Amino acid sequence: MKILVIGLDCAAPELLFGDERLENIRRLMDLGCYGRLESVVPPITVPAWMCMATSQDPGSLGVYGFRNRVDHSYDGLGIVNARSFQEVTIWDQVAREGGRSVLIGVPPGFPPRKVNGISVGCFLTPNTDSDVFTHPPQISDEIRALVGSYAVDVKGFRTGDKGWLRDEIYEMSRKHFEVVRHYMKNTDWNYFQFVEIGLDRIHHGFWSHHDPEHVLHDPESPYKEVVRDYYRYLDEEIGTILELIDDETVVLVVSDHGARRLDGGFCVNEWLIREGLLVLNSYPEKVTPFSKLDVNWEKTRVWSEGGYYARVFLNVKGREPKGAIEASDYERFRDEVKARFEATTDADGTPLGTLVFKPEEIYRHVRNVAPDLIVHFGGLAWRSIGGVGYPAIHVLENDTGPDDCNHAQHGAFLLASANSPVRGELVGARLLDIAPTLLELGGYDVPPSMQGRSLVDGAALTPTVAGYSDDQEDVVRGRLSGLGYIG
Repeated sequence: MKILVIGLDCAAPELLFGDERLENIRRLMDLGCYGRLESVVPPITVPAWMCMATSQDPGSLGVYGFRNRVDHSYDGLGIVNARSFQEVTIWDQVAREGGRSVLIGVPPGFPPRKVNGISVGCFLTPNTDSDVFTHPPQISDEIRALVGSYAVDVKGFRTGDKGWLRDEIYEMSRKHFEVVRHYMKNTDWNYFQFVEIGLDRIHHGFWSHHDPEHVLHDPESPYKEVVRDYYRYLDEEIGTILELIDDETVVLVVSDHGARRLDGGFCVNEWLIREGLLVLNSYPEKVTPFSKLDVNWEKTRVWSEGGYYARVFLNVKGREPKGAIEASDYERFRDEVKARFEATTDADGTPLGTLVFKPEEIYRHVRNVAPDLIVHFGGLAWRSIGGVGYPAIHVLENDTGPDDCNHAQHGAFLLASANSPVRGELVGARLLDIAPTLLELGGYDVPPSMQGRSLVDGAALTPTVAGYSDDQEDVVRGRLSGLGYIG
């Protein structure tokens, strides 16, 4: 059977399943099974989509976010690209068994993946007007002829001009769906996956206008219906896509994570300084990114990278160049730091409910240079602010510009397939279960490297850094900073 995966980055299950006006979504719900989908830790676009495709957790992939330490130096951070992942994916298995795939916008999608079929770059593509962003290369020209300039993201995303932002997201998404329909109709494929990033951008830009519990909510906002209107738009586009397939196609609508309101930012390195764990030779006169701080590494024991979650690193003797923590004291000290993070409070002294993870306790394997601790402030109600120079630990505004929401641990899935015995709402589904499920329904073997379990086997559920040039890396780094993935 053919397999069609409709990826809606950041789709929230309560919105996707709770709006009866989404006629095509409701139709698929009636035909198949659906429910909340537990994402990985951390629940962010990279590595989540590749965790889904490989059915492996971030530790096993050795990728913990958009930027990762490439060694134990203090400045050795590299941006992930498509070549950062070598593990067997769904489309690899399809190719092994003679099938062809089309991938459009699946992060990370640059440099373009050399699949058996067609691949089109994602929002990490530096420049679609000048770069080859597809495989085969001539597809780039074909797309430009079809839709003109092909936007993979909205430039200047962090903006107060909400009318402009809304219009730009729609213009981008319409081109994406036009390209999707073109290749669904005009190329041979056995597996087709695309990811629409527009929903993620809508959430980050308009969640406060939508959510009455958001600290910045204005009930009179002219943009209060933008989020729900965009879901209805997506539903209409999905309807046009469903018209192009037959009843023997496996259909999956899926998100890599969900969305939730953002209550504020927790200045993690500012906090570490006050806790005496991070020491500077001189305190900056203005807000300064961590990479530009004058750190006294001989006295520093802990530092952090910001973003939607915090990657926390310990400065260990014999591991880091100027380590300050005895290796024999590592576990005791890490437990102490973990407890301190878990005890963090808001500005009024109320516990945040911060979640702190040790990589080896949540991943099957821990590869490459992992954070010593992974921190979700307030269970992701607060984002991690990496810069220093703020007058307070708790801030309202994102360090990279306006941002209304954070990622939620649970995304959504909706699976309709004529040969699936499972119907109705399901609980307990995980992102890692998706690849084995699709391969089983499509009639393919499931590689032994995959960690998840098929959702249709009746046992897993209960019913109810090479690749970028220096200039290109600068473009992508700036884009990630603007989008809030680097803090």
